[in-house]
Order: sequence, then C-alpha cells, then structure tokens
Amino acid sequence: MKPQVLVFDDEATRYVEGLAPLLPDIDFIAATTEAEALARCDAASVLVALAPFIPPRLIESMPRLRWIQALTTGTDNLLFDMPALRTEVLITSLRGIHGPQVAELAILYMLALSRDLRGLFALQAEAKWLRRPQRLLLGRRAVLVGVGTIAENLALRCKSFGMEVVGISSRPREAAGFDQVLPRSALIDAAATADFLIVLLPYAADTHNLIDARVIDAMKPDAVLINLARGRIVDEDALLAALREKRLFGAGLDVFATEPLPADHPFWNCANVIVTPHIGGMSDIYAEQAIPILIENFKAYLASRPDLMKNVVRAGGGDDLFRPAQTDHGAGAGRGTTAR
Repeated sequence: MKPQVLVFDDEATRYVEGLAPLLPDIDFIAATTEAEALARCDAASVLVALAPFIPPRLIESMPRLRWIQALTTGTDNLLFDMPALRTEVLITSLRGIHGPQVAELAILYMLALSRDLRGLFALQAEAKWLRRPQRLLLGRRAVLVGVGTIAENLALRCKSFGMEVVGISSRPREAAGFDQVLPRSALIDAAATADFLIVLLPYAADTHNLIDARVIDAMKPDAVLINLARGRIVDEDALLAALREKRLFGAGLDVFATEPLPADHPFWNCANVIVTPHIGGMSDIYAEQAIPILIENFKAYLASRPDLMKNVVRAGGGDDLFRPAQTDHGAGAGRGTTAR
C-alpha cells in the first residue's frame, strides 16, 4: 500500500501536480481548506503545509502522522505551541529558498521609508508638485540580526546599493556580503550605529524579545527597524513607544506577536510604519522554489534514509518511522547529499 501524503495549502493542487508524476510510489492528497484536510487526513502519514497555518486539530486528527514537511523556514509554532504533536514526529523545513523574496521586501521597506513613498503618493493624489531632497541608501549601515541564508541574500543586495553591512550572529562565522560579523553580545553597540536594524533570526527561547527596549533605545532617531523574522523577537510595546515619541524614524513590520494583526492595533495607523501581512517569504514562484527540496526529501523517505533529508529541524523517532523501501525508484535516491 502506498504511503499517503496530505498536502494542505491554497496551492495544494499545484504541488501535487508537480510531485505525483515524479513520485509514483506515493499517494498524494490535495486539500485547500481546513475542512477538506480534516476530512481526508486520517490515513496520511505525512503532512506538507505552511507551518504557521497548521491547525492543532489537524494534528490531533492524524494518528498515523510520522513526518511534517513544512513549506516554511520557521517551524517554531510546531516546536513550542503544538502540545498535541508527538515528539517522535520528524520535522523538516524549506530553509534556503526564501532569500530572494525576503531580501526584496527588506529593500522595499528601506527605499519606501527613506524616500517617504507614502508622502509622495499623497502629493500625487493632490496633484501637488513639491520637490525635495531624497535620502539615499548609499553609505548607510545595515545591521542584520541573524546571519543565515536569507541574510546573505540581503547583504549582497545591500552592497549593490553601496551600503555597509554588519551581521550579528550567535556564533563566529564568515558570510558573503558582510563587512563584519559581530557576536550577539555586541548587539546594543551595533544597534547604536545602524541606519537600518533588520531582524532575520529564528524564534527560540533565547531570542524572545531580543530586540527589547535597551536595543531600541540605543538606536539613532533617524534609524529604521525592520522585522522579517517573528513578531515575538521584538518588544512591540517598546517599539511602539519609540515610534510615537519620534525616537525612531520608522519601522517596516511583516511579522507580529499576534497574527493576523488586530484591526485596532496602533501599528496600522502609525504614519512612520509600513505594515505587511506576513508576506516576506511568499513569491509568485513559491511552488517552483519548493518542489526540488520536496522531491529530494520524499526520495529519502521512500528509501528509508532520513539521514539524507534536507533541513531536518527535529529528527523524531529515527529510521523506524519510515516504511521500508519497496522499489528501486526510491532506494538509491538522494545519495551523495547531506542532511542539513
């Protein structure tokens, strides 16, 4: 009997159409709504979905679940906010594909806030011809909190604008596009020199409110804070106070402690804040970006080789969670790669 894989996503059909012809030993099930997923999940041993949008009751309704392939880089909700998820369930992510889209959104924030795009739109709406100097990115310093694949993508784009790029990392490392990489202990000092402080690191116990009042208060009054990671990494009350009191020039926020951001939240009405609805990782070619990693991981799954899977976040119960390989189609797949 073929293993059943539930793909739960708005574009589930697109994923299934891309995967099924290449993986005939797997029975893929597409579900685009929660109700459809709940109705068809009982026999599935694998769930493919955007981690933040997996409802707890779906996990509770999957007694045979062995593996979650997240369609996101972040899986913190699965690790910290999903008590029904058994610890023996393997979790893998799509780390590595989001660099271009997240980097472009960061650049959009920097340009829009620096050049007061909202003000320019207002002038256009009033048919008012008012020329004024434009603030450049050239020569500005971007401090990237978190030095991973996304940060490297952004660093290279910042350099193309003639910016200085400084990284803050929890461990010593070299990374392309950075002028220097500093330890996390240097965060406050680095924030004090930043024109743009850009948050890109994963959420964990040691990053909760990492960008707190001390960090925000250290920033220059003409600096911008950008959060493209997780809302709970930034102390939103401290940020809001700094923005209201004009101790900070502006903010670009794609993620929030509570999502969706409540309609009455003050961030919506801050003139110096750009709010976007957690779209940083999205793209019009997302499935095409994701499918190569999915294929590699499913081949490792068929081969009973979890050690060959990419982007393992939690190893789960190990080899016993995988059905034995039954065909040559899966047995040799993925050899020569390393799990990340």
